Amino acid sequence: MVQCGLDYTRCRWILPLMLGIAVIFGLIALAGRGWLESESFPYQHQASLWESCTKFNGDPDWTCISLMDYAWGRAAAATFLLGYIILVICFALAIIAFAIDTLRFNFIRGIGGLLFAAAVFSVMALVIYPVKFTNEIYMQGVNMFSWAYGFAWTTTIMEIGLGFFFCCLPNYEDEILGNVKPTYFYTAP
Repeated sequence: MVQCGLDYTRCRWILPLMLGIAVIFGLIALAGRGWLESESFPYQHQASLWESCTKFNGDPDWTCISLMDYAWGRAAAATFLLGYIILVICFALAIIAFAIDTLRFNFIRGIGGLLFAAAVFSVMALVIYPVKFTNEIYMQGVNMFSWAYGFAWTTTIMEIGLGFFFCCLPNYEDEILGNVKPTYFYTAP
């Protein structure tokens, strides 16, 4: 990205695009019912960030309990939701920062700091949820943390990686703005 420069339209929007993908993955994690799944016969278990549902053999309906009845469920949901809100704010700020013709590099470093804060909240939720869920919710058979939980971890890893990019980008301010004379390593024969 530094090589092609942020003057090119296609390179300028790579970081906001990656933030947009992280926002979509976070939304999938928040809405998904696949945080924990079990398909072992005759017992089925499916859980999201918000509720845990069980279905036994022969029972056509799911029996659901809200995880908001537990303090750890509210804590996990609140911390992940707070991290997601910070991520959405960073996405909006990145679009504003990269839409301006003259980049404000201190502004970009602030977005990186906010992304690290969002990652801290997300990691807290992703640690609280499995530890307390497996200790306090009765489970039978083979259960696994599934696709929505994976989307939550992907969002968190993207927050950390993009935080590094946004924090390190101002170090290359002169190269990005074209203030440095290029060095060529070609020598004439």
